Amino acid sequence: MSKLKKISGAEAVIRCLLEEGVDLIYGYPGGAIMPIYDELYKFEDKLKHILTRHEQGATHAAQGYSRVSGKIGVVTATSGPGATNLVTGIADAQIDSTPMVCITGQVASNLLGSDAFQEIDIIGISSPVTKWNCQITKAADIPIVLSKAFYIAKSGRPGPVLVDITKDAQFELMDFKYKKCNSIRSYNPVPNYSINSIKEAAKLINAAKKPLIVWGQGVILGEAENEFKSFIEKTGIPAAWTILGLSGLPTDHPLNVGMVGMHGNYGPNMLTNDCDLLLAIGMRFDDRVTGNLNSYAKQAKIIHFEIDPAEINKNVEVDLPVLGNVKQTLDELLNYVDKKSHSKWLNKFESYYKKEYNKVIKDELFPTKKGLTMAEVIKEINNASKGDAIIVTDVGQHQMVACRYAKFNQSKSNVTSGGLGTMGFALPAAIGSKMGAPKREVVAIIGDGGYQMTIQELGTIFQYGCAVKIVVLNNEFLGMVRQWQEMFFENRYASTEMINPDFITIAKGYNIPAKKVEKRKDLKSSVKQMIDSKGPFFLEVRVQKEDNVFPMIPTGASVSEIRLE
Repeated sequence: MSKLKKISGAEAVIRCLLEEGVDLIYGYPGGAIMPIYDELYKFEDKLKHILTRHEQGATHAAQGYSRVSGKIGVVTATSGPGATNLVTGIADAQIDSTPMVCITGQVASNLLGSDAFQEIDIIGISSPVTKWNCQITKAADIPIVLSKAFYIAKSGRPGPVLVDITKDAQFELMDFKYKKCNSIRSYNPVPNYSINSIKEAAKLINAAKKPLIVWGQGVILGEAENEFKSFIEKTGIPAAWTILGLSGLPTDHPLNVGMVGMHGNYGPNMLTNDCDLLLAIGMRFDDRVTGNLNSYAKQAKIIHFEIDPAEINKNVEVDLPVLGNVKQTLDELLNYVDKKSHSKWLNKFESYYKKEYNKVIKDELFPTKKGLTMAEVIKEINNASKGDAIIVTDVGQHQMVACRYAKFNQSKSNVTSGGLGTMGFALPAAIGSKMGAPKREVVAIIGDGGYQMTIQELGTIFQYGCAVKIVVLNNEFLGMVRQWQEMFFENRYASTEMINPDFITIAKGYNIPAKKVEKRKDLKSSVKQMIDSKGPFFLEVRVQKEDNVFPMIPTGASVSEIRLE
């Protein structure tokens, strides 16, 4: 606990952030938050503020920062449109369980409810997409509310929190003391696990002949990567990932059998409906993973390892829930499971992979057609970065291709928008990722559509010299929507063709070195040049206009109805 005498509410906000170990925030100033920015100016040696070019960019940057560093992303914005511009990023953080604290300014408390200039009820607006929110009208409440905000954001299943502070509370003087929050009455962030459920799970695992693991981001958020790896190696169970679980286990691990879901790998999707035991570890049975719920793993016993009780039996009825942080539950479980190998069962995944390789993968990674494929670009990035880069993806075809073909050697390396599917995510998230892991290579893979949603954040890269490598896979289409139009709407390309600007000139306008690749012979050397570059670099790759991403599970179909063409 620390104590000072009579400071303003605005200064108290800054001191609260410093007490929480915050040294970097993203934001955009304005009238209602100006007192806090005035204090920021005085503390700039201790707290760095990154001026993004849009408040949404600030939230995505904070998400990227959080996802690679494991810290809480912090965002500041003014009232009215400043606050509403945060909502997409807050919603993205909520569904993808990213810890974030957003601080918004608000009109003076005597003006609340009067429709004053730039007044908006951000508490009401953000309630459905925050883990918790709170409005402060008295300076004295700032320390206790902010300590609570940081605790709630990070504890248990993480998520975004919003604190709205009226302008008069920012000016008001107060006695400052700060005490970190360690518990809140009636809030139990990590449920106690039951040793009986652990033992019951072990029995089912030891008896299973065809077990399959599907793991999600809970492994990464719980920092359970080592326990998870030890568990699969001891039990010999094939393990497949959701897109947010990707990088929790090295890509080349012999028991890593690929991706589940709509554009996942053939084997793990098909064999979901063949396994006798399904272990869901730190994942939430999203519809893109399960396909038609009426035919999802009906033959299997299902064990769900999960920190959030609300996820148990929400989408899929399970036979055995194991509540708790997977780091603890898997560590305990290791004591009760037998050492096994399931080589015959694993061979089944291998045979499905061969089929997928011959039908899809070979032509994507080693194409013989004239046009460049997205997959061969990812392959060259893997080669040049040796699988050590953080890959940040936007949303669309390129996202699915990058998730399918990117190689990862270490955790916290895949940053993407999962549950909300936010186009425009990648560029600002890559900025945050680079600042959260400055010693690592950060490559943003973006489509020409998503890129133009937050292209202004090139200004942030320019201003702060952020060494992000940007790859735009340009097919002159909103590719994923076009694919659906081709497959399900008789080739009616309604509003999906893009007439794009000169991306190279735009990059150069922001003083970012840039290069365009249109021919295969230039790809390898250009990617190497980009990776070897010390500062930021922009690479535009013109890929085939009408390529489709396969395999694919059509909406509403069963996972075992996955199509290879």
